[in-house]
Amino acid sequence: MNTTVKSIQRGVLAAVIVVAAAAPALAGPPPLPLHGIEGYSGIFSTYTAYIANTPKKKGEAATPSVGATYVGLGHGRNLTALTITEAITPQFEIGYGWNRLDLGDLPDAIKAATNVTIGKSDVNLHNFNARYQVVKESKAGAPFRPAVTVGLHYKTNSDIQSIDDDLGGALSANHAAGKSGLDATVYATKLTVNGKTPVLWNLGLRSTKAAHLGLLGFTNKRKTVAEGSVDVFVKPNLILAAEFRQKPNSYTAIPGLVEREDNWFTLAAAYVANNTLTVSGGYGHFGHVLNHEANGSWGIAIKNEF
Repeated sequence: MNTTVKSIQRGVLAAVIVVAAAAPALAGPPPLPLHGIEGYSGIFSTYTAYIANTPKKKGEAATPSVGATYVGLGHGRNLTALTITEAITPQFEIGYGWNRLDLGDLPDAIKAATNVTIGKSDVNLHNFNARYQVVKESKAGAPFRPAVTVGLHYKTNSDIQSIDDDLGGALSANHAAGKSGLDATVYATKLTVNGKTPVLWNLGLRSTKAAHLGLLGFTNKRKTVAEGSVDVFVKPNLILAAEFRQKPNSYTAIPGLVEREDNWFTLAAAYVANNTLTVSGGYGHFGHVLNHEANGSWGIAIKNEF
């Protein structure tokens, strides 16, 4: 399993380098929005009310979009995401995202602190998404009306219960380690144009029980948190974005091993390589991620529409 995942990670890095160097110029509408890491249309860690790769003509079937993301979090921790979405109609999107987090030196830290050996060096999270755009965005010159999209996101973690069992229920005792959970989201998105510079505004609310997206499992406390982004079209094929994602921080920290959950701040740049392909990179300030801070983290992603 580790060999396969490392091959995927190397493949993502190689693909980004190749497409950025060899992609032809944009000759049509940009393939936006991007994919968020949980497997639906967005930026990086936040999302948008827009639907990706909708049918080009009425009555025509849509084709899927796929993406891959790699983020280095330091201390041997890497986050890998593989994503796919399908626009069933112009307003209805389904998606899936696989997230894998290397635990880095956390197993060694647990062994040193407790003399307990956990049998996992990574955790895997599966995200199943369905979203529907309930309000269409008003066109230029019409009264201000953003697009509004609601979503349900079923998440399941295939490894966290095994780790909790190895720890004698320590994660459960600190209100984490649930195997699955359901997020509900609502996003509003509006494109404005000031002069010749379009700006995309995204604002969302999320009801969740997830700890670290669900990578640390799910708590028994549901919270509603805010998230969103501002995305500036510097050029038709170059977008700069700033994101904020509030985190629920619903579990009890285990000092030195599993610290509190902090809000996320990210900066990203997306390059539209051609009519189907985007390449993006980002800088993340993630605060504590398990036993270390992950500030100054860098990530790369690609997304292709078929």
